[in-house]
Amino acid sequence: MSLVLIAEQVLNGLQFGIMLFLMAAGLTLIFGVMGLINLAHGSLYMVGAFCAAAVAGATGSFLLGLVAALAGAALAGALVEIVVIRRLYAKDHLDQVLATFALILIFSEGTRWLFGSFPLYLNVPEYLSGPVTLPGGIEYPVYRLTLIVIGLVVALGLFLLIGKTRIGVQIRAGENDREMIAALGIDIGRLYTIVFALGAALAGLAGALVGAIQSVQVGMGEPVLILAFVVIVIGGIGSIKGTLIGALLVGLTQTLGGIFLPELMKIFMAPSAATSVGASLASMAIYVLMAAVLIVRPTGLFGARA
Repeated sequence: MSLVLIAEQVLNGLQFGIMLFLMAAGLTLIFGVMGLINLAHGSLYMVGAFCAAAVAGATGSFLLGLVAALAGAALAGALVEIVVIRRLYAKDHLDQVLATFALILIFSEGTRWLFGSFPLYLNVPEYLSGPVTLPGGIEYPVYRLTLIVIGLVVALGLFLLIGKTRIGVQIRAGENDREMIAALGIDIGRLYTIVFALGAALAGLAGALVGAIQSVQVGMGEPVLILAFVVIVIGGIGSIKGTLIGALLVGLTQTLGGIFLPELMKIFMAPSAATSVGASLASMAIYVLMAAVLIVRPTGLFGARA
């Protein structure tokens, strides 16, 4: 296997990891600040993708589609928090799981009613299409490289937001002692709505960006939601840095495992069987990684110790 192919797969893993980070960052903020298990987060990913596809298709502007994804997902998240989620904070996790699972069904059927059952397609804009030549003679799609850059810029923005702004101080305080910040006069309801809308906007952005690579369809958020939970468990619940590192680890593990494990299995078995077994092992690899991390660090790589 050539070094160029390996480098391309590493970039694919980074791109996949960055998209997982956008999805998981909102999820870890919501769980860290609110203590809420939000199974409907994948539906907000789907909402962003459909908003982007619909607006880009109507206007011909990919950038307007991204703006619509951010705005639509943030608005949907804020409405969900105000109408439904706000009633769940005092409930136990089982009630939260059941209520947010019901939201998945509502979002799925509502999206199917609005857009139909057939997939939509979000085209990559012409100025981001085609390959670019990287050092070492690597030909890599401009759009995928742009996704990596966008994700890193968003990650930097989140680090600055959490670490350097007043709302960031409130978010960090809310993770540690929500009763105290409420007693100090902070509008905890407003803070929760902002955090939920921010997390939804990040998920919607991820859905829109991935929608130009894959088809936009009902239910597209559920498989990604499972991976996002794996990411925040590995990185540590409530940690943005841990979420970024966990997402990159998961992205690289899944992508490189899918390439190298079938090749490795060919040493021990016939090519047809090796492909099947290698693919199965690649699917398991991220969960093995999660188990290994939890054995060493039960709270995740950067989670606060109990």
